[in-house]
Amino acid sequence: MASPVERPGAPSGSVMARLARPRTDERTRVAVIADPHLSTEERGTSKLFDRTEAHVANAVADIAERDVDATLCVGDITKDGEPWNFDRFDELIADLEAPFYSIPGNHDVPKEGYDHENLPVSAFADRYAPAGEGFPFHVAIGGLDVIGLNTAGTAEWLYDSHAGRVTDDQLAWLDETLPETETPLVLAHHNLPAMSEQVHEHRDLAEPDMFVPPEMEDPEPFAETLGRHDVPLLLTGHLHMPSAARQGSLRELMMPTTCSFPQGYCLLDVGPEGTEVRFVPVADFEGTVVGHRERSSDSVTARGLTAMAAARLAQFPLVEE
Repeated sequence: MASPVERPGAPSGSVMARLARPRTDERTRVAVIADPHLSTEERGTSKLFDRTEAHVANAVADIAERDVDATLCVGDITKDGEPWNFDRFDELIADLEAPFYSIPGNHDVPKEGYDHENLPVSAFADRYAPAGEGFPFHVAIGGLDVIGLNTAGTAEWLYDSHAGRVTDDQLAWLDETLPETETPLVLAHHNLPAMSEQVHEHRDLAEPDMFVPPEMEDPEPFAETLGRHDVPLLLTGHLHMPSAARQGSLRELMMPTTCSFPQGYCLLDVGPEGTEVRFVPVADFEGTVVGHRERSSDSVTARGLTAMAAARLAQFPLVEE
């Protein structure tokens, strides 16, 4: 399938949000990918495994024409942490000239019950964290201070769960690091309660049999830490849809997935006026229709999340500050 790019630098896609913050004197553009779930061997399911390579390739082709300062990923690069899927992902992103950084998602780290050997989290960090940093990390990108956390776990913690957690050592690191930043942009795979509550509300309103995906454990200290340091924006993934929420003074934007409906990534343009977030599709019209059909018919939960995603697309921009 051809890339949806119309011409180099074309402002394709739709405005998802306009935010008063973060603001930077130096104009900075980053691309953000969420939940590619790349699979080279599996087919089917609402994640459209047989199309994940094409979706990532389309995103890379588009991003390569956007003059970005970096590409970020908020996790779930692979189906289930398979080394061969990471290898294929690395081949697909090789054409990106700007730096690429990623945090792990719950499907990237070792989990109980997998019948394959996972890529260790240390190896994930070697590939996708800034050189020598591991997790958590802090890297300057243009006028932004990008902070990357591991909420997904390792072979030692959260091994038996797909829930999320910000560990005490990461909270302590945030307390030490955030005062040294001017314009922090925080990346976490899992969502804060205000975002997760949207799923509970949809279940109560429309899908009483809907399963609520694994949430972040003990999120209050994390939210309090970000609020205490006046962090303007948290980017998350996990639920496969574009959405916005506010947890106290903190704005959270959930990035849409590239793998399943609505199949896209986001461009963040940050400057003196604030931040514009634009949703860019990675599938054509036919592919988007297929994505909607497959996801909405997969399960009650997938149907509910698809309805939520479609409603939010219809409401763009979700934030206008």
